Amino acid sequence: MQYLTLERIKKKIGQYQRGLLDAERYSPSAILIPLLNPKEGTCAVLFTVRSHRLLTQPGEICFPGGHVSPADAHEKETAVRETCEELGLAPSDVEVWGSLDVLVTPFGQIIYPFAGFLRQPEAIRPNPAEVGEIFTAELHYLLAQAPQYHEITLQVSPPETFPFHKIPRGRNYPWRTAVWPELFYEIHGRTVWGITARILHHFLNIIRQSDDPPGSWRGKVFPGDP
Repeated sequence: MQYLTLERIKKKIGQYQRGLLDAERYSPSAILIPLLNPKEGTCAVLFTVRSHRLLTQPGEICFPGGHVSPADAHEKETAVRETCEELGLAPSDVEVWGSLDVLVTPFGQIIYPFAGFLRQPEAIRPNPAEVGEIFTAELHYLLAQAPQYHEITLQVSPPETFPFHKIPRGRNYPWRTAVWPELFYEIHGRTVWGITARILHHFLNIIRQSDDPPGSWRGKVFPGDP
């Protein structure tokens, strides 16, 4: 390695492009909040119910989406591809309107949400291998809902092989705990919760606060909605 002068260090730092530390430890996914126009002057959100054939989260309510493939040029491409695979649509049937905030979970996930419009909802043919059923809820109905708010506590649990002798207070080290919010929406007799509820809540806040300065709604979490 060449001798590192202050100027070389400055140049290296200045040229470095910021990313996500330890990004390789996270599993990236992209989802689409699909909007449609069921009748003149209305807007609805489409939800999917995961097939009971699936090994992970069978029967859960979610938005179309899935893992980002190395072949995808962008997370938006992932969202469109997965939406088409799940709903039996062509890419030309999906119009992406924009992206939402990225969600990084404590469970090793990075989720890139997008919102868009389904131009041909009558062409939807759900893939039974992935989708058990679909349903919609009109946007004005969703905007009137106040989700139930609950919290779970995340705690550090080191294994017995952890080198406790190398840290202050050893086994009695005061590990931090974290609170993870869980939202529950009751939508036409169905419960939407987890990541889907978090992203839905974020999307609805954008709609509600669309005339506010950018970023002004971001801290409005969660009790007291809408």
